[in-house]
Amino acid sequence: MKSVSRQYATTLADVAMAQGAAETATQELAGFGALYAESAELRNFLPSPAVTREAKHRVIEKLLARVGGSKIVRNFLFVIVDHQRTQLLPEIIAAFQEEIRLRQGIREAQVSSAVELSKAQKAEMEFTLERLTGKRVEAKFSLEPELLGGAVVRVGDTVYDGSLRSRLNDLRARLASE
Repeated sequence: MKSVSRQYATTLADVAMAQGAAETATQELAGFGALYAESAELRNFLPSPAVTREAKHRVIEKLLARVGGSKIVRNFLFVIVDHQRTQLLPEIIAAFQEEIRLRQGIREAQVSSAVELSKAQKAEMEFTLERLTGKRVEAKFSLEPELLGGAVVRVGDTVYDGSLRSRLNDLRARLASE
């Protein structure tokens, strides 16, 4: 289903970029996605074949009024509901956000470190990743004490493993082979 989600996300990105509304659409869709994730009733209501399309559209209109939804996002959500793809909504939203970041030349990096990094260390890490990738990088930092030391960075499909755990495992494997 990832390819289906990617197709919807790419189409919305085409429209949002063409109308100069990429940031707005990203925020609005994230707001709707949060409402969708929080409400089991909404997750049951939107895909239900027992509910009319018009009733679903009215609910979407009311919810978008809460999060400040534009016509682009409203129409997109109508299409998702009409094509019975609401179960893919979280995946579509994530794919859309990724597509917009890619088109804006932004890469997302997941940085896991053994200890909390200072602001200066985080800034240095982002600067280094930007030099390495040639793109603007938005890093998300998390703690993983089991790394023992160092950090593991994921940028797209590429993993940079500078953790002490990894180095110890490499050393263990070399010693075992000798």
